[in-house]
Amino acid sequence: MLNHGNILTAAEMQQAEQVVIESGTSVDELMRRAGQGAAQMIWRIAAAQPTLLLCGPGNNGGDGYIIAQWLLEKGVDVTVAAPLEPKTDAARHARSLWTGPTVTLADARPAPQFVDCLFGTGLTRAVGDDWFADFSRLFAGAKRRVAIDLPSGVESDHGTLLNEIGTFDTTIALGAFKPSHFLAPARSKMGNLVGIDIGITVDSRLGILTQPRLSGPSSDDHKYSRGLVAVVAGAMQGAARLTAMAAQKAGAGYVKIFAAPGFESPHPSIVVETVADIAELREKLSDSRISAIAIGPGLGRDGHAEDLLTAALDSDAPLVIDADALTVAGAQFSDMIKSRSAETIATPHAGEFAGMMRDGLQDRLDDSRKLARQSGCTILLKGPDTVIVRPDGVASIAAQSCPWLSTAGTGDVLAGMIASRLATGISGYKAACEGQWLHSRAARLAGPAFTPEMLIDQIPASLQECL
Repeated sequence: MLNHGNILTAAEMQQAEQVVIESGTSVDELMRRAGQGAAQMIWRIAAAQPTLLLCGPGNNGGDGYIIAQWLLEKGVDVTVAAPLEPKTDAARHARSLWTGPTVTLADARPAPQFVDCLFGTGLTRAVGDDWFADFSRLFAGAKRRVAIDLPSGVESDHGTLLNEIGTFDTTIALGAFKPSHFLAPARSKMGNLVGIDIGITVDSRLGILTQPRLSGPSSDDHKYSRGLVAVVAGAMQGAARLTAMAAQKAGAGYVKIFAAPGFESPHPSIVVETVADIAELREKLSDSRISAIAIGPGLGRDGHAEDLLTAALDSDAPLVIDADALTVAGAQFSDMIKSRSAETIATPHAGEFAGMMRDGLQDRLDDSRKLARQSGCTILLKGPDTVIVRPDGVASIAAQSCPWLSTAGTGDVLAGMIASRLATGISGYKAACEGQWLHSRAARLAGPAFTPEMLIDQIPASLQECL
């Protein structure tokens, strides 16, 4: 099986294959490994189900001929549909080994199992209408659908759909996972995602977010050593309360809310300190015992909110910036952040992110890397394919999101959880990764249709799984 820590772009995959080839492994051997590994996976899942394989003219089609021959020798009723003869030496060699029937796309008839080897990694334009019409007809006529490497019509690096394709039951990645295996909207078309190892061992700067390994407090710890989280409240009290409650449940030793007069604490154990003006807030934020600050949830978007944000930015403590604070910063975000020496994390959703980038949001991964580099802070771009990027470009994709998190207030909870992890003294990137994983896991534990308060109640259980 493949290492989720190695996600390669099309160019990186080509380079990685070249390294293996230069070490003495032939292209034919790599194709044999890929094809036979995929065939064995198909056999384990579907056994002798009659199968139609679509083989394109490139090396993905070559993989298909290897798959077809392996299944044929297992006694499977296999037909290959090919629009063109192979164009690469390796694909031609694989075609020469195929002993079963081959038909054109136009003449092909649907089979119970549809295996797509038409195009794989490296596709940059839509499949032509003539081929795609037959592709869609054969896809629709199948009961089970398998994509080899990537579904045809999917660009490999950015999650882009080049054609409006249906959803596969299984996608079998070859050699390494590609960004589009995990990025929306392409991820929704993959079905069950598995991978075949063909001997590619190169390290990558992009991986899948994995379960963190955490440590509980020692016998020598106290409330300050476990981390004091300060939440800066603004116009809307509810959001700041959720952030504070989440920080407390995520392991912070002490949580304070700095707020204007009249703010009510969500719980007796969460201290509310009244702040009369910005000068007093600056003084309170200068407390060296503060381990992390969270600002943004419920902050408001007026001039006073901007003053609150400026005070937080001027502090020396690690900082989580979320929600309204990101909207207030807008396109000036990088200029406002880059002079900070302390760890800083920004947690925008797509709309907030678009306002932070002068050119808007074009590509989730590339743009997140650009903003992280420009600002010098960790970026966590929320969504069904949450992307977490540190300033040097190393990134993770959170592949285990929960659709029930599309609920008002859950982002406020995430901000508090990340602030709590940041308060332990770890890097901004690590804190964002840990907070994101715990947040998604708590959501799955909460079940369907939960409230933010119900999500918060599941945080200790998600923590327990990581100890």
